[in-house]
Amino acid sequence: MQSGDRVSHFQAGVFMDKRKIVIIGSSGAGLPILKTIFENMPRLQGPIVLIQHMPIYVNQTVCDNLAAKTEMTVKIAELDERLQSGVLYVAPSEIHLKLVQNHQIRLAGREKVNFVCPSIDVAMMSVVKEPSILPMGILLSGIGDDGIKGIGHIKRIGGITIALEKNPDIITNMADEAFAAGYVDWVLNPDEIRNKLMAHLGWEIKNR
Repeated sequence: MQSGDRVSHFQAGVFMDKRKIVIIGSSGAGLPILKTIFENMPRLQGPIVLIQHMPIYVNQTVCDNLAAKTEMTVKIAELDERLQSGVLYVAPSEIHLKLVQNHQIRLAGREKVNFVCPSIDVAMMSVVKEPSILPMGILLSGIGDDGIKGIGHIKRIGGITIALEKNPDIITNMADEAFAAGYVDWVLNPDEIRNKLMAHLGWEIKNR
């Protein structure tokens, strides 16, 4: 995989009238990559859900680290809250996160899926096909199978899919396998992922 590779085509402007949802799946050394992606990120006009494999005692630290990089609101996802534009929801550890009808968070189930909890697959596969919704799925660093079926589901329901480019200094097995399976539209580096997020969701312009 090479940076900027595009595997399939999306005509510019086709989905401009659709509500956008982004789910990011990350494992391993994901935090440094996420900090790069959200560096100087303005408040985007849509919600982002982050599934990061991590021990529960660092949940708030991850939120604080990302909040220091972006103008978006960064918070640990809570049961039954509705997705709001401009918010980055960080899935809490040791419980699975699902979306209900693409707009509400459900936290339920502690049995591991793909040896992890929360599972990227569980979150991504909870997104349902809906004419008014355009989902985006992103896979970053990590080893193992979690996220591969999920990104394939996002692809099948007409969403946009992105994988982190191959890097000798970062374990990208998860993203590489998703690409090999034909589930990835774009292969991008962290800076390019930031640009793609901004282009996909748009951002709020501050009043001077």
